Amino acid sequence: MAGDALPYHERPADHTPVHTADLPATPVRDRNIVASAWLEAPDTLRRLGDDLEGRPEAEYKRRIGRWLLWRAGPAVGDAWYWACDADDLTVQHTFRLRPETGEGDHATNGEGVGPSGSVAHRFRAWKEDLLAHR
Repeated sequence: MAGDALPYHERPADHTPVHTADLPATPVRDRNIVASAWLEAPDTLRRLGDDLEGRPEAEYKRRIGRWLLWRAGPAVGDAWYWACDADDLTVQHTFRLRPETGEGDHATNGEGVGPSGSVAHRFRAWKEDLLAHR
């Protein structure tokens, strides 16, 4: 089911059942693998978007080292990111993305605790924490 790259909001939902080992390492650009298609999906992921407008289903984004990265909601705005250790699905971290506030080095766009235990207020810092603990 590979095709041309599409903007994230135009990619069709892919409900084809998939196991953890088969989740791709790189971003999927022609479709969105939804959480309900992931056969081993923890309940925390299945409910990730429940408190967001429209209750969006989480969509798979990519692997970051051993971490599986998913997002419920838009790429910009009010959304949740969720990551888990592909070898231990009980090890999970979330980042709440919000519209950006502040300027320059003081800009923030959310909050989440990464594997180091540090609280990140920038999504990039949270992803860097995942990468440092791969």
